[in-house]
Amino acid sequence: MPTTAPSPGTPGEGPASRPGDAPSAGGLADVTASDSALRRFLHGLPGVDTVGLEARAAALGTRSIKTTAKAYAIDLAISMIDLTTLEGADTPGKVRALAAKAVHPDPTDRTTPMTAAVCVYPDMAATAKAALNGADVKVASVATAFPAGRAALPVKLADVRDAVAAGADEIDMVIDRGAFLSGRYLSVYEEIQAVRAECVRPGGTTARLKVIFETGELSTYDNIRRASWIGMMAGADFIKTSTGKVAVNATPANTLLMLEAVRDFRAQTGIQVGVKPAGGIRSTKDAIKFLVLVNETAGADWLDSHWFRFGASSLLNDLLMQRQKLSTGRYSGPDYVTVD
Repeated sequence: MPTTAPSPGTPGEGPASRPGDAPSAGGLADVTASDSALRRFLHGLPGVDTVGLEARAAALGTRSIKTTAKAYAIDLAISMIDLTTLEGADTPGKVRALAAKAVHPDPTDRTTPMTAAVCVYPDMAATAKAALNGADVKVASVATAFPAGRAALPVKLADVRDAVAAGADEIDMVIDRGAFLSGRYLSVYEEIQAVRAECVRPGGTTARLKVIFETGELSTYDNIRRASWIGMMAGADFIKTSTGKVAVNATPANTLLMLEAVRDFRAQTGIQVGVKPAGGIRSTKDAIKFLVLVNETAGADWLDSHWFRFGASSLLNDLLMQRQKLSTGRYSGPDYVTVD
């Protein structure tokens, strides 16, 4: 399966940090100079071998992880979760409870890792920040008229500003799928850059930007590859599969494809970009399959919460039950974990 982008570039010595104004990645500036240049580049990317991609994803999913390695994988997966509530019925009390669970996922075992982040709507970001009270858990906020993204650009940017002002450490934006599917790639690229500019706080620190493609609406693997390159060139710190609000969300195959993209992007530019599968990952078994994908595709450098996340709400409970089983030899069941 071909995976390398066609444009020449000098591989970096290691992952580089994103500059605050996120100019086009080294060696790729020319391809974003015009809509036609960007279209030529994106349509010149190697076509995705659908059969090969899905077969490799399925084969990697059969890897067996046992005992000590499984215990390590469970703790790693817990530390990578963006514990999420994105419902119209969200209340400050629910968000505070979620923040408490993020800090102490298993109150009976304080060796349990904290989750990576709590993910909420912008109007709940300040509540989450206060509830975390300085704990090493990030506040992630969806923005840009999540989940549909159907709003004018000034409205989307105001959404981001509100979230950052409320204390969000990370912004999860959705791309304009209508623009992308219409072939207006430069418009998508420029919107991501505009959102990234709003992530800069007074003083120069920057909220990390996760760019959501809604892979279930992009229809083809070729489109997912193209969206991945647009997001990375425009300054994404993470590329993310889904909102969790459509029928098809994260799958092993679409995540494998995005892992190939970040691997190839770092080889060409020296810039490392994270990956976040979201929606539909509910079991420990599934989470471990995704960790195998990361290790075997992008490599061990991505096996860290700074570079890989799970967007999930129910996954944590299953991980906790499996963790308790490994430590006690007994399966405790769902009554022994909190209901989110």
